[in-house]
Amino acid sequence: MSPAARLRGLKPDWFSDPKVWRTEILAGLVVGLALIPEAISFSIIAGVDPAIGLFASFTMAVVISVVGGRRAMISAATGAVALVIAPLNREHGLGFLVAAVILAGVFQIILGALGVAKLMRFIPRSVMVGFVNSLAILIFMAQVPEMRNVPWAVYPLVIGGLALMVFFPKVTTVVPAPLVSIVILTVITVGAAIAVPTVGDKGALPSSLPVPGLPDVPFTLDTLTTIAPYALAMALVGLMESLMTAKLVDDITDTHSNKTRESIGQGIANIVTGFFGGMGGCAMIGQTMINVKVSGARTRLSTFLAGAFLMVLCMVFGPVVSDIPMAALVAVMVMVSCATFDWHSIAPKTLRRMPAGEIIVMLVTVVCVVATHNLAIGVVVGSISAMVIFAKRVAHLAEVAAVTEPDGSTVVYRVTGELFFASSNDLVGQFDYATDPDKVVIDLSAAHIWDASSVAALDAIETKYAQRGKTVEIIGLNDSSADLHGKLSGELAASH
Repeated sequence: MSPAARLRGLKPDWFSDPKVWRTEILAGLVVGLALIPEAISFSIIAGVDPAIGLFASFTMAVVISVVGGRRAMISAATGAVALVIAPLNREHGLGFLVAAVILAGVFQIILGALGVAKLMRFIPRSVMVGFVNSLAILIFMAQVPEMRNVPWAVYPLVIGGLALMVFFPKVTTVVPAPLVSIVILTVITVGAAIAVPTVGDKGALPSSLPVPGLPDVPFTLDTLTTIAPYALAMALVGLMESLMTAKLVDDITDTHSNKTRESIGQGIANIVTGFFGGMGGCAMIGQTMINVKVSGARTRLSTFLAGAFLMVLCMVFGPVVSDIPMAALVAVMVMVSCATFDWHSIAPKTLRRMPAGEIIVMLVTVVCVVATHNLAIGVVVGSISAMVIFAKRVAHLAEVAAVTEPDGSTVVYRVTGELFFASSNDLVGQFDYATDPDKVVIDLSAAHIWDASSVAALDAIETKYAQRGKTVEIIGLNDSSADLHGKLSGELAASH
């Protein structure tokens, strides 16, 4: 194969498609614009200069576009990460914050290599729906302050922006409707000299690229013990948000992504961001929805360009970007909120058919996320709720039926179902120890032993019969149940 042919083989499928290029470039531009006010807002939450959040968004997006496992997903400075590290910055200063970001990246690489992404399979669909809906609510709630105590002109501008995004795609989809909305509203406000809050009011935009360097902290054990808890919390929150967002994009695009690569990629991006003095970050579901669902982007190019455009817009077109009315970006995010929310999940027809437990889990997830403004807490609490409801439901699936032999010398108890800590607790009480004949057979051919609690329950049953001089024979164990029973039977007496 010639060098030219080999080079062609390395190119992505979309490399020579002009339509894809146009979509990706315009999507990257829209996201880059939308990232500016959000990055500044998250900087304020973390208590750092706006440039720190903007630098973090730039480096996160550019690096993750290369090393990430989910194409078209946007990573940048986020509110969840800002909330985690804000106390560290407040108490110890920016140097410790930057050091924590680098350590968090190291933790994410380790967790990714250990296979933390595989835990995603244990997150139920009801939690995922709750995650999406709560995120849509949070995105909308974040826009409410921008519509309070503002000039009256903000409201028609927001309504006009929403109308443009609804109706413009009916005319053409060549240019993303959010970009059209931002441009038109900016031209109107500047041209008519309408006094409304602008992006520039959020904070000064940087005028130069970040410079790499080591964090300004003493490299001692005390520093490590100070930053380690914050770094671990940031690593876990960042991974959870990123993996949940990747799974959501998988569903929207009907494609698969490498979650392990994404986990390690998040770590690499945070390490690079830390060395450039940024505040760290993770996947941004709101910006990802703009990129994937609203703008139709599907490749790494849009992610890279979102970060690149962000810096270009700040450094080259700073004065123009500063004039963009916040109303235009509020309209974009409200549209994203509506597009993100799973309206089907709350339709009366769906609610009538859905099991009550599934609805409860979805509501618990939403309430926890909205109350704490922390997606990770909502996902953890929702998943635990789902497990409790599942355990309670399955606990009643273990049934015991007794059949006495015609001669009355033997009774056979046939156990059906899954035996684990929840179901096995009721097992002991379903045997008639006093009146049963001298020989008792427990048939487990239609059951499965899952844990030590079930083995302990069977031991307890045998002990109760033995105290009355009766013998117990357990039959029908499948291979894995027999192996577990053989290892633990008789070794758990101390637990009774």
